[in-house]
Amino acid sequence: MIRGPVAFDPIVTKILIGLNLLGVLVSVYLGGSLLRLGDEALREGALFAFAIERVGTSVEGLGVDDGEYYRLITSGFLHDGIMHIGFNMFALWILGPQLERALGWPRFVGLYFTSMLGGSLGVLLVSPNSPTIGASGAVFGLLGAIIVIQRKSGINIWQSGLGGVMLINMAFTFLIPGVSIGGHIGGLVAGALVAALYIGVVRAKLPEWSAHAGVVLMSAVFVLGSIWAASQWADPIF
Repeated sequence: MIRGPVAFDPIVTKILIGLNLLGVLVSVYLGGSLLRLGDEALREGALFAFAIERVGTSVEGLGVDDGEYYRLITSGFLHDGIMHIGFNMFALWILGPQLERALGWPRFVGLYFTSMLGGSLGVLLVSPNSPTIGASGAVFGLLGAIIVIQRKSGINIWQSGLGGVMLINMAFTFLIPGVSIGGHIGGLVAGALVAALYIGVVRAKLPEWSAHAGVVLMSAVFVLGSIWAASQWADPIF
């Protein structure tokens, strides 16, 4: 009997897309719409350093500097309308299965969330007081990882077309108002670092746990860096 190639099911990529779509449903439940993120979802889940909210005669602190560290993650699953999530999910669907298949799902999960945390650090370094949302930090991390993998494999990214994709995305990052420069650059750099770590572990023939340990350590550095960055800025009124 002759068997054909085993079909690959990018289950983690599908789960991540599902979580992002769930973020849209949560936003709608909290008063938003399919065309715009609601104010309540923005208040509760967006990423920003610190804000003071006045409710009647009381004052409430919000943000990462107030101990709401979950925003480093929740912000990556919220989007401002169909166009925003559509663009990010299309990019995730194009890049995700390639990396999930090449790396295996545990390493792919590490790459995605470490890139997200790197993007969050970039946001808090560059625009800490602008509420930021979206999966683009993690998606740019996937792009950075593929660039590193191709280069380490001896593939010319300009001939493969990946270099042009990177230039177009960087142009959008710097030229379109409202795009998070820190989030995109932070995610791109984080993804490239994770890919370099994975390749280094393989070439040095180190045990698998060392790759996971390296990603956990890198993520911890990004989280601690985010907490530090959030503490360095003035406190606006939300």
